[in-house]
Amino acid sequence: MNFCRNAGFSLIELMVAVAIVGILAAIAIPSYNSYTIRSSRLSAQTELMNLASIEEKIFLNSTAYSASVTAAYDGTSTGGLGITSGQTSDGKYTLSIVATSQTYTLTATPVSGKSQASDGAMSISENGQRLWNGVAW
Repeated sequence: MNFCRNAGFSLIELMVAVAIVGILAAIAIPSYNSYTIRSSRLSAQTELMNLASIEEKIFLNSTAYSASVTAAYDGTSTGGLGITSGQTSDGKYTLSIVATSQTYTLTATPVSGKSQASDGAMSISENGQRLWNGVAW
């Protein structure tokens, strides 16, 4: 007798493969989301450091800090920092500044509705104090 077996996968084999893929996805997706949140936070921290550097250049030119993030950069305290959108480059944080002639605090606040929404605000001041949710970063 010749028994002819059809080539292919049985339903059980297919279900085992689907279960394995499901388990791997359940582990990988939250890890990836955590990674993207962390990388966006680091990017925003880098942008805050760059803006703080620009503020110090302005202070050297004018002996006062700029009070605007969105105004055009002209190198003096009457100009701004040149970030016309008022947001980080990835659009996940809103940038703001509170400044007097001798002090400033730059703040990056997460935009609601984005993946960073629950990440907390970050700030940097003229004395180098860097805070994320009230804790040094």
